[in-house]
Amino acid sequence: MTLRLSGFLLTAVFVAAQAFAAPKPTPDAGRIAHLTAKLFEQAHYNHHKLDDALAARFLRKYIEALDYTRMFFRQSDLQEFERYRAMLTSRTLADDASPAFEIFERYEQRVEQAVGWAKEFLKQPPDFSNDEKIQIDRTKAVWPADEAAARELWRLRVKHELLQEHLNKTKPEEAIRLITRRYDRMLRSIREMDADDVGEAYINSLCHAYDPHSDYLGKSELKNFEITMKLSLFGIGAVLKSEDGYTKIVSLVPGGPADMSRQLKVDDRVVAVAQGEDEPVDVVDMKLNKVVEQIRGAKGTKVRLTVIPASAPDSSVRKVVTLIREEIKLTEQEAKAKVIEHGSNGAGPVRKLGVIEVPSFYADTDRDRNADTNAVSTTRHVAMLIEKLQAQRVDGIVLDLRRNGGGLLDEAVALAGLFIKQGPVVQVKDFRGRIQILDDEDPKVAYDGPLLVLTSHLSASASEIFAAAMQDYGRAMVVGDKKTFGKGTVQTMLPMANWAFGDAKAGALKLTTQKFYRIAGGSTQHRGVIPDIILPSIYDSREIGESALDNAMPYDEVSAAVYSRDPVRHQELAELRRRSTERLQKDRDFAYIQDDIARVAQQIKEGYVSLNLAKRQQEKKADENRTDSRKKERKSRNMPEPKLTEIVLHPLPPTASTAAATTKPTAAAKVPRDDSSDTDEDDEDDPKKPSLDPTLQEALSILNDIVVAGGNTSGAKIANTASPAAPETR
Repeated sequence: MTLRLSGFLLTAVFVAAQAFAAPKPTPDAGRIAHLTAKLFEQAHYNHHKLDDALAARFLRKYIEALDYTRMFFRQSDLQEFERYRAMLTSRTLADDASPAFEIFERYEQRVEQAVGWAKEFLKQPPDFSNDEKIQIDRTKAVWPADEAAARELWRLRVKHELLQEHLNKTKPEEAIRLITRRYDRMLRSIREMDADDVGEAYINSLCHAYDPHSDYLGKSELKNFEITMKLSLFGIGAVLKSEDGYTKIVSLVPGGPADMSRQLKVDDRVVAVAQGEDEPVDVVDMKLNKVVEQIRGAKGTKVRLTVIPASAPDSSVRKVVTLIREEIKLTEQEAKAKVIEHGSNGAGPVRKLGVIEVPSFYADTDRDRNADTNAVSTTRHVAMLIEKLQAQRVDGIVLDLRRNGGGLLDEAVALAGLFIKQGPVVQVKDFRGRIQILDDEDPKVAYDGPLLVLTSHLSASASEIFAAAMQDYGRAMVVGDKKTFGKGTVQTMLPMANWAFGDAKAGALKLTTQKFYRIAGGSTQHRGVIPDIILPSIYDSREIGESALDNAMPYDEVSAAVYSRDPVRHQELAELRRRSTERLQKDRDFAYIQDDIARVAQQIKEGYVSLNLAKRQQEKKADENRTDSRKKERKSRNMPEPKLTEIVLHPLPPTASTAAATTKPTAAAKVPRDDSSDTDEDDEDDPKKPSLDPTLQEALSILNDIVVAGGNTSGAKIANTASPAAPETR
């Protein structure tokens, strides 16, 4: 579990102030920390022992994990924690995790004190007439020097929140109530942390002292990871969240047991859970992940939920619902596609272009090993979608990886194989310097037509492997942000039960064991994949990517692999860039993006937000005017939307509820953004905003140019160029 707790955390529920006992060290935490250190020494790419230098990073990462926004601890606390630096190695190797709990106890004290100050400041009438300001991003700021400095930080924080509510036209008494509950929820989230949570945060900090992508996954986090890869779980098919001490139903998965029972509704509150015929366990005030663990279970088993119906006249009403757990397919997280009739809005000749959105590189490896032809996998799903798109006679395909943070390496290699005949896809190097080339050995090609790969700063790891291979082969045009994320490392999952006497509670390590390289020889580490055509992006104004992470591995290169690649045709690429630039210069939506980039860059440079009401009202009015102006301009275009057809992998299952055709988990903690960093967010409710975002629209126009210039062929004639970050093939 990566733990980032701050004064803006919104994950728990209201709780009255009460005496609280801090979690105490357990043998498990110390034993697992020791085992983690040993496994890192033996299996991590760097094979580095836990020495004094690593211990210093370990200590700092744990402090930052607790106090990410640097508003709770003080300089005196940090000076006191320095005593752990010299003993952290010896204590870890002696199965002693007591520093984690001692530091956490101080953290709890500081949170309790800060919440007390916040409530004190809420009782004082705020003065919005002076020229005070607040630093928004404190992740690199210094910790407050003393108690007086800490109090001042929290006074400004509370004033900022009150000003936010005032600008939102919230009544003063309601604003105080909302903010008070916010801090009560924050305090509750800290009090809910048990010894396992503290130990998990501590061990994760040890992992992150080595590199930012190695992680420790406790039992529940490991289960969640497996669900993410398999896109399925065994349960009742309900999306839950924690609210005011209750586990509340947000939505029901269509066709799942909860939906088909017709007995559960959105906003019902779960107060108890019983396994089979066992006695119910009260889950009021229980952590959400613990409640979820009780509701999930083996397929075919019975679970009984005691709920307060949303329609109940008062909270004394109870209803018991008995359900049989089934496999729940997370189909909303699968690859999906659509056909867009480019030019159908009158902008030119009509051509059918396909878009396949790939959210991650997933696969049910257990079913794959058993040769289950129905096992989910990115490659299998994309192949099915290609077949459906070809049945629609599309002229070209966009593969959208903009929100793809990676996944399974083997899936990236297999997906590349759908678009090339045979050959190397990626090179992998271990700590000894041994290089293994992963090839596509299947000569079959699922699609040989024009192909465009769309990327962003968020495209990472496996998506970078795929995009780089398509670029190096000249198989596809890569289009997107200035570069991708820049993660060029490979992680291996090590179940710690193998070394912990079969203890399933030991969880697993996601350990960096290799680095990967393009077949052209360059690494994607730090540099990412640089598109052939770069489009403006709001992410360009922010520090996003590997280069912004602590303890990231360096960039390096290896020799190029042997592969076949058509000669580069710079003139054709130059023409595509010229046409794209010409369109962008005339496109109002990209003008808005450029304006947003400049505004966000300026806000980041300034680093502070005014707490003066008149100034903020002026800024708010300017934001509203800008939004209104954009809405009016869009409305004046009178351009029909291009025709769009959704392509589904599976028909929707039978449903007894229309509460949620699509569900999104809401149990994760969310940090509210400051309004100073929002850009044109009111456009989300703008009925005249284009149904296709500007970046995708331009990608389709580039693909259309490729189709026009190269015909219904591979597209390699135009898209054949190497990334500026990659050396030429040797």
